[in-house]
Amino acid sequence: MRDLSRASGMSLAGLYYYFESKEKLLYLIQKDLFSTVMELLREQLKEATDAESRVRIFIQNHVEYFLGKPKAMKVLSHEDDVLSDELGKEIAALKRQYYHSCADLIEALKVEKNLRFNSRAAVMSLFGMINWLHTWYNPRVDGTPHTLAVEIGNVFLRGIYTPTQN
Repeated sequence: MRDLSRASGMSLAGLYYYFESKEKLLYLIQKDLFSTVMELLREQLKEATDAESRVRIFIQNHVEYFLGKPKAMKVLSHEDDVLSDELGKEIAALKRQYYHSCADLIEALKVEKNLRFNSRAAVMSLFGMINWLHTWYNPRVDGTPHTLAVEIGNVFLRGIYTPTQN
């Protein structure tokens, strides 16, 4: 809780006043973040028809949402395994749902473009690219979250040997 107090700027006593435990607070943070990012994704996907655009929307949504909440992203990545029992099961189900939303988009791209690759490896590689941005992202060097999302999408979808597309 002390780390959370420092990260959030709220006193330790203030945290315990509002939340009965560290676990409950982590649960609420994770539930809100995953529920919100998935709802935003569903809304944005309504506008796209082709598979590549849909994958790019996933990347854009993730990068912009989580770079807008770096402290929360830090909590997600460093306190991932704290939750237990029913709270942990509920968050694990949300995370699986988010993973599967990405996996479904990657699988649709694979089918639409008649590609051959290990879908699980591709999805996990993409998450590896986008889940640690909070540790290195610098807007002065890397541009806006939108610019960075385009670049990540290009690297993920085209590799580093092809010309950049916007």
